[in-house]
Amino acid sequence: MTRYLCAPDSFKESLTAKEAAEAMARGITQADPAAQVRCLPMADGGEGTAQALADATGGAMHAVDAHDPLGRPVRASYAMLGDGSTAVVETAEASGLALLAPEERDPLVAASYGTGELIRAALDAGARTIIVGLGGSATNDAGAGLLQALGVRLLDASGRELPRGGAALAKLALIDMGGLDPRLGETTVIAACDVTNPLVGPNGASAVFGPQKGASAADVALLDKALTRFAIVAERQLGVRVSNWPGGGAAGGIGAALLSFLHASFKPGIDLVIERSGLDEAAQWADVVFTGEGSIDFQTKFGKTPAGVAATAKRHGKPVIAVAGHIGEGIGELHDCGIDAIFGIAPGAASLEELLADAASNVTRTTEQIVRILQL
Repeated sequence: MTRYLCAPDSFKESLTAKEAAEAMARGITQADPAAQVRCLPMADGGEGTAQALADATGGAMHAVDAHDPLGRPVRASYAMLGDGSTAVVETAEASGLALLAPEERDPLVAASYGTGELIRAALDAGARTIIVGLGGSATNDAGAGLLQALGVRLLDASGRELPRGGAALAKLALIDMGGLDPRLGETTVIAACDVTNPLVGPNGASAVFGPQKGASAADVALLDKALTRFAIVAERQLGVRVSNWPGGGAAGGIGAALLSFLHASFKPGIDLVIERSGLDEAAQWADVVFTGEGSIDFQTKFGKTPAGVAATAKRHGKPVIAVAGHIGEGIGELHDCGIDAIFGIAPGAASLEELLADAASNVTRTTEQIVRILQL
């Protein structure tokens, strides 16, 4: 009796990680009814991490009222994991670029306030460890909005509270932390972060990520100056140097806020998911490991889910097979990372809409055929 582990990431715009794992499992059992199958949804710290960890640990997603990057009401979710005390908040949920139409993107005024609201909601629910997934944000405010939602007041030289958004930080004179939620002093905060960009400078949040959020060259210069001001004031008051800390520029500088104000530790997203999901034990149990995601190419080896799953499985000498909706260039490099074989799920010529709609059945069909080959 063969034991199979299904540990994929989500297939963007078509399948969650859980749905992808279940589609794999159907294919396996169609080919081998006697097989033992375990589904373990995975992620790499980016979008979908909260859902994947909730599914993997027997937790649940919780929707709350929050505000989007432009201050409009939005319904956003965080995960409470199966232990009942660990929450996962993704910056993309309430502060994400996907929440804005292209013409609405404006990092001068976009704020991370909604992410702070999700953290506050998690605290209200009893979380004492909060994992914050950094990525996909529309903001470039150094996490100022997040801090404001948690009770921090950002004041100008006249004692007036600053409006939200990155540009306003150019006038920052004083940070009043008297109202910071006291529960944070008893809470462990972990930033799931896969970038090493600092807060400011030529490799900082504004210069590297600002343009994709709608910043012009002039906006980038203005924002970098504003975030530099934030760093100066924060370092003066907190005694923590945040301007050049690796990862401080993640999610428009939210990394710097988590580091300096919430005393967060930083951890690569895939490592964090592997640890929290129990992948190591599951890989030991399995005879064959399946993984996959929507698109696989040579970049997959840089901290993406299939590479992380493969590295874990190979520590136990297990074969790893990946399936993907799209296969790009350089997949031969992935064999050196422990992925033994890679299969595309597309049945033939079809529109993108058709492929997205049929993703589950295509995953099932492909996985079934792979298992049939393994049984020959």
